[in-house]
Amino acid sequence: MKRILLFLATNLAIVLVLSITLRLLGVEKILDAQNTGLNINSLLIFAAVFGFGGSLLSLMMSKWTAKRFTGAQVIEMPRNAQEHWLVSTVQRQAKAAGIGMPEVAIYDAPDVNAFATGMSRNDALVAVSTGLLHAMSQDEAEAVLAHEVSHIANGDMVTLALIQGVVNTFVIFLSRVIGHTVDRVIFKNEEGHGPAFWITNIIAEIVLGILASIIVMWFSRQREFRADAGGASLAGKQKMIAALRRLQMNSEQAHLPDQMAAFGISGKIGSGIQSLFMSHPPLSERIAALESMH
Repeated sequence: MKRILLFLATNLAIVLVLSITLRLLGVEKILDAQNTGLNINSLLIFAAVFGFGGSLLSLMMSKWTAKRFTGAQVIEMPRNAQEHWLVSTVQRQAKAAGIGMPEVAIYDAPDVNAFATGMSRNDALVAVSTGLLHAMSQDEAEAVLAHEVSHIANGDMVTLALIQGVVNTFVIFLSRVIGHTVDRVIFKNEEGHGPAFWITNIIAEIVLGILASIIVMWFSRQREFRADAGGASLAGKQKMIAALRRLQMNSEQAHLPDQMAAFGISGKIGSGIQSLFMSHPPLSERIAALESMH
């Protein structure tokens, strides 16, 4: 299921490094105050270091990560008419949206897709696949670029990182509280933390992490509607609708690697409970939302 956020892999690695570092420094000992209870304030600070630290550092590395995952090549000096058009179109749209000029890149893939990422509105990257350039008309490609520029102008990457940081913090905080409670109340461990704490903590993190991802994915779907509206404003409503219809026609070839899925213009769609974990709404709903715009 292609729902993994761009910075998720990096975030997990950073959290692991932070965990090992803080454990070696003895910071985790503050979480078992007096061997009988938790120091809630210290635990919350500890959880926030993990939750926001990994997420924000991942955001800072997002452009580098994106280029590495997709092999995107930034257009430094346009070599042909197509590259000239891509750069000039993004430049015009960025100016209209009031943001700094993003880097513009092309990545070699048959997927009909594009993505935007970066740590701020003035330090971003817009990349399109070779598959999109081959499959779409210039008007449709213009709308896709406008959609991605709108993501940047809306600050979606930063907001997504902050939301991920918040949910990470509460997952870490609550899982340790649950583990501590099970260890003390059920297993009657009165000193330190026994195996029950660590086992319960891991299980709670997995369960709470799954529930937290529903929140993150809900926001991801909402931001797609906003970016579609922004794309319609920058490129034209009919061009944006035409681009989404073209994506419908190529829906089987519209998927980025797992690490990039939430940042593309199109993503895999599920049904039932699975739909709660999808990064993108159905294209039919996005088209209907645009058609209802005045």
